[in-house]
Amino acid sequence: MTDLLSVVAVSLYGVILALLLPFAGHRISLIVLAGRKAPRETGLRPGDVASSSARSRSVAAPRVTVQLPVYNEKHVVGRLIDAACRLRHPPELLQVQILDDSTDETTALAERRAREWRSRGVDVAVHHRSIRTGYKAGALAEGLDTATGDFILILDADFVPRPSLLEELLPTMADPGVGMVQARWDHLNENDSWLTRAQALLLDGHFLIEQKARYVAGRFFNFNGTAGLWRRQALDDAGGWEHDTLTEDLDISYRAQMAGWRFVFRDDVGVPAELPRTAASLLVQQRRWAQGGIQTARKVLPRLLRGRFRPAVKLEALVHLCGHLAHPLTFALALLIVPSAMARRELGIDRLWWLDLAVFASATVPFIAFYLTAARKRGRRAGTAVGRAVGTLVLGAGMSVLLSRAVLRGLGRFRDPFERTPKAGGSNRSSYEPSGGHFRGRALAVGAGVAMVLSGVMALAGGYWASVPFVVLFASGYLSLGLGSCPPFQGQSGGQRQPHGEPDGHAAPGGLRPDAAGLVGRKPPVREEHESAQQEEGSVAA
Repeated sequence: MTDLLSVVAVSLYGVILALLLPFAGHRISLIVLAGRKAPRETGLRPGDVASSSARSRSVAAPRVTVQLPVYNEKHVVGRLIDAACRLRHPPELLQVQILDDSTDETTALAERRAREWRSRGVDVAVHHRSIRTGYKAGALAEGLDTATGDFILILDADFVPRPSLLEELLPTMADPGVGMVQARWDHLNENDSWLTRAQALLLDGHFLIEQKARYVAGRFFNFNGTAGLWRRQALDDAGGWEHDTLTEDLDISYRAQMAGWRFVFRDDVGVPAELPRTAASLLVQQRRWAQGGIQTARKVLPRLLRGRFRPAVKLEALVHLCGHLAHPLTFALALLIVPSAMARRELGIDRLWWLDLAVFASATVPFIAFYLTAARKRGRRAGTAVGRAVGTLVLGAGMSVLLSRAVLRGLGRFRDPFERTPKAGGSNRSSYEPSGGHFRGRALAVGAGVAMVLSGVMALAGGYWASVPFVVLFASGYLSLGLGSCPPFQGQSGGQRQPHGEPDGHAAPGGLRPDAAGLVGRKPPVREEHESAQQEEGSVAA
C-alpha cells in the first residue's frame, strides 16, 4: 500500500510538472517575439506624436464617445470626469457618457461635475441605471444605444488619461481595418508597498511583453477593459457586449478578431491608473480575471479552433485563454513537493534529487527573465529590478491558492456576480473595502503558508534539500498575502512616496512617465467621513 501511494505521489508530481513547464517555456517565446519590430502602423513614437496630431487635425476629425462605467466610485469619480472632459478634441465632436450604476453618493457627485463641465461647453451626461443588468457589460451596451461617436474610448474609474490621449490613438484608426487600439497601463501608486510594486511589474510584463509579442507576431490579443479606443463598427460586427462571462472585454476581443477586425497595441502611449493597494482589493480583481478568463475560453475556443485561422494564432489563443489553469496546478505542485520527495526515497529513486533543483530552475528562471525584461523595458535600475522580479514571482506563487477556486468555478459554469475592484483614490482605503485587512480566503492563504512551513521543517529534518527552494517560494507567497494584509505587515517603500508613480524615484524614459501632465491631486474628490465638514469638494480646475 505504501509503495502504491508513493507511485501515485510521484506520478502526480510528474504529470503536474509536465503540464506547467510549457507555460514557463511560453514566457521565453514571448520575450523573443516582443523583441521584433512593430508593424508599420505603430511607427508613431513619442517624439512623433505632435506631428501625427497635426496631421490628424488637417483632415475631418471623427466623432468620439468617451464611456466612463462607474459603480460606487465616490473617491475617484470627480478625477475621472475631469480627465475625460479635458481630452483634446473638437468639443462639438466629443461626447462623454458617465455610465453610472451607483447606489451611493457617487451619482450626485457625478451629476455636479457634469453640470460644471456642461457649463463650459462639454457634451457630458450621467446615465444612471437603478438595476445593474449585465453589470459593466450591460452598462456599456446600454450606453451604445445613445452613443453618437464613430469611435468609442472606454476608461475605468481608476484611470487618469492625459489630455493628448485621443490625439495619440486616433491616427492609428486611419487604417479602416483596425477595430481597436489599446494603450498600455501606467501606475500612479506603485511605490505604496511591496504589493503595488509587484503588481506594477506584473502589469509591465503583461503589456510590454505579452501584449507587444502577440501584436507584433500577428496573434490575437485582448482589449484590457479600459484605455482602449474602439471602432463602433467593430463592436457591432462582434455582436456587441455580452455578459455571460466575467471578462466581457476578453470575450468581445476574440469575437471581434474572429470577425476579421485587426487590433493594434500602442506601447508608446500610456494611461496612468491606480493599482489595488491591499490584498483584498487585488484578489477581487484577480478572481474576476481568472474565472472570467476560463469562462471565455469555454465560450470562444471551440469556434476559434474550428475556424480557418493560422495554427500559430490557434496555439497562442489556447495558451492565452487557458493560462489561468496554471493556478490550481501550481497549488497542487506546492502540496506535492515534499511528499513526492519522500515517495522517491521510499521507492529507492531518491538519487534523482537533482531533478527538483532542475525543475525549480526551469519553472522560475523563465519567469524571472520575463519580469527582468519587462523592468528593463520600463527603464528600471538593474539593482532594484531583480528584487522586484523576485517579489512578483512570490506574489504569483501566493495567488495560486487563492485563485484556484475561481478557476474551478469558471470550469464549473457558475454564474457569479461581477465584483468591482475597490478604488481608494487619495483616501486611506476604498469606502466599500472591508476594514482590518480581511478578505475572502485569507485564512486559506495563512493555512497554506503554515502547511508549507511545516513541509519545510520536514524537508530539512529528512534531508530533502532540493525541495527547500520550492517550499520557501510558496511559503513566502502564501504568508505574504495572508499576513501582509494586516497593518503590522504593510511595508511601505523607503523614502517619500512618489506622487506620480515614477519607477525607482527617478525620471522614466520618454513616454513611460505616468501622470506627466500632473492631473492627479493628493486629495480625493470627496471628503472622508472623519474629515471636517468645512472641507468641501474642490471645483473643476481651470
